[in-house]
Amino acid sequence: MRILYVSQYFPPETCAPASRVYELSREWVRLGHDVTVLTAFANHPTGVKAPGDRWKLLRREQLDGIDVQRTYIYAAPNRGRLRRMISYASFMYSARWLGGRRVRDPKPDVVIATSPQLLCGLAGYRLARSMGVPFIFEVRDLWPESLLAVGAMKENWLVRHLERVARRLYDGADRIVTVGDGYRDRIHELYGTPLEKMSVVTNGVDAELFRPGERDNEIRRELGWGDRFVVLYLGTHGMAHALDKVLEAARELAGHNEILFAFVGEGARKDELKRLASEWRLPNVQFIDVQPRERVPAFYAACDLGLVTLRNAPLFQEVLPSKIFEYLGMERPVLLSVDGQARRLVEEAGAGEFVRPEDVPAMVEAVLRLSGDRERLAEMGRSGRRHVLDHYDRRALAGRYLGLLSEIAEGGLSG
Repeated sequence: MRILYVSQYFPPETCAPASRVYELSREWVRLGHDVTVLTAFANHPTGVKAPGDRWKLLRREQLDGIDVQRTYIYAAPNRGRLRRMISYASFMYSARWLGGRRVRDPKPDVVIATSPQLLCGLAGYRLARSMGVPFIFEVRDLWPESLLAVGAMKENWLVRHLERVARRLYDGADRIVTVGDGYRDRIHELYGTPLEKMSVVTNGVDAELFRPGERDNEIRRELGWGDRFVVLYLGTHGMAHALDKVLEAARELAGHNEILFAFVGEGARKDELKRLASEWRLPNVQFIDVQPRERVPAFYAACDLGLVTLRNAPLFQEVLPSKIFEYLGMERPVLLSVDGQARRLVEEAGAGEFVRPEDVPAMVEAVLRLSGDRERLAEMGRSGRRHVLDHYDRRALAGRYLGLLSEIAEGGLSG
């Protein structure tokens, strides 16, 4: 089978959509299928392209057997609304008109496009229709609903336009694939999309990359962590992540020299978080730049407690953050500040503790208690890895997804 996967993000970018697209595509190639990924020149999250990419419109490369077609994007950092919207639109047009010329021969059997963002989905939809092949819309985040939930946008003409784009994609797709049951149910509720038109393929973990490692490793030595109890947040520092509340918890624990909060990554709120930490003179907070994918497992191994947190918004009860699976794959327990599906997963796995979103006193109490119970932390770590290997191994999920793609390709267009 020939698969065309349209995604704005792809390695060497280290965000969740890039990892999902790469790991699924690599597995499909391993199973004997031809996979082309149509993507942008890497620039996320800093908005800076590699020097050799800055004046290029197209480039073709191979990665683990995947045919990677990179096309122009107006690079913008992961902050500031206007420039990011221009960046999203630039990828949509270049993927459709520049990259589209490269992916027609041989014609794919199916086209997948992944969201966020919606305009990437629109590019994939138009490519699929122009080639007369089935279109699968992969929904990793609900737009514009997520933007409204975190206050990134208010109800206006742009939100209404994005709602029309979302409806067009939900109606026009031959199949919708979501990363959780909650997203499927919410799309049905908001847009009337039939449940039988939607399938769920959750996020998962590359169990070979994310496997238990030594706590006392080069990361601890390099960053001077010593034997401190390290609470690690690794990921986007965005409006959705309530990291200001984590800083408030760190402020309450500033007198406990044995506890350190480490923030790894970039995002729209990072400068503000660094300013707050400096203003509060927090000796127990460390900010670290975004890391290459191959170094991420060593950071997980070096921490004592992984932190997963989001704002207290009803929409986020349907989210399963991908970093949960990575922490669990590394045998690292999770302090989870996300209710709903994520809470059910972690509690079912016996892999961590839940505190209510944005509840600073509860977070402080949990960190203090867990920092003194290393035996329990170790047991939660072992339980978490067992659970993800049984239920969320990326290879098994890729096989399930492939069966779905084969069914859609054989059935052709839905209408």
